[in-house]
Order: sequence, then C-alpha cells, then structure tokens
Amino acid sequence: MTDAPVETRTLVLLRHAKAEQGSAGTHDADRPLSARGHADAAAAGAWLAHHGLLPDVVICSTALRTRQTWHGVAMGMTGSPPEGGPAGPRPTVRYEPGAYDSHPEELLTLVRTIDPTAGTALLIAHNPGISLLSALLDPEGVGEEGLRTTELAIHHTALGWAELDRAGAPITARHAARG
Repeated sequence: MTDAPVETRTLVLLRHAKAEQGSAGTHDADRPLSARGHADAAAAGAWLAHHGLLPDVVICSTALRTRQTWHGVAMGMTGSPPEGGPAGPRPTVRYEPGAYDSHPEELLTLVRTIDPTAGTALLIAHNPGISLLSALLDPEGVGEEGLRTTELAIHHTALGWAELDRAGAPITARHAARG
C-alpha cells in the first residue's frame, strides 16, 4: 500500500466458496468448505493474481467458510505452481462479524471504513447480502440470480471509499472461479 492519492478504486466482491451441508447441531457459521470449495477458493486467488487484482485490504466475515475461502484465495494468489501469479504485498485483513448475515447497506458501511489510501479491496461475505451489495453498486450489472459460490464481481469507482454509494461503482468483470 502507498500513501499516494488513489485515482480509481477497485472493490472485489466475493461470495464464499462451496460449503459442506450443515449437520444436526452445527451452527450455520461453523460450516466448513467442501473439497470443491477449497479448490475453487484457490482458483479465485489465482485469477485475481493473474489479473493484477491483489487487495490492499480484505474484509472477511467471521464465519468458518468465509475465513477458509480467504485462506484459499491467499494461497492461490501466492503464485505457487501451477498458477504462476504474482504474490504481491501482504494485505491488511479484517475479520468482521458484521459481514455475516448482513444486509447490503451494512456491507456498504463496512466498505466505507476502508483506509482511503487503499486502491483495491476484497470483501468476502454471504448471499443474499453480497449479491445485493453488488446490485446496489451497479443496478444494471448483476443478473437476477446474483453471485454464485466463489463468484467474483469487480467494481471500479472514482469515488473515495467513504463516499461510495448506490450506483457508484459499475461492474467491469465477473468470474466464477472453479478449481
């Protein structure tokens, strides 16, 4: 991260990777990723690295599946074979309980707290909130089905993080990562 003014900011929204089905007595927030979910998370990280979208800041829900998704994404960004992507600087990671089971406005409030010098931020959260946030930021960009598991929505804005609001960050790319 640099202290130079940032002209354009990139917000990467990521719905967590595929999780195991909950068993009796297991709280929803404690569901781990499935084997496919682990592979898909690493593939998402490799895709981000390949496209030069390494985050300065990561905001991640505290649910087990989102924390495991971040771990897989981070591993995928390291550029270890076969991905071959650049490792980049180490981001600041914030685990936020408020990103679990939240409304899009609550997620937007978290985004608005990002360090103003950060150029790229990654938010890892859950549906429906993460899909609804993407639709709030670009009403024309997200389809009715929303984001699938391990799907990335790349939003760009010239606004500062604190000023980000409805229709303020169009989607420039979407990618459903599969490992």
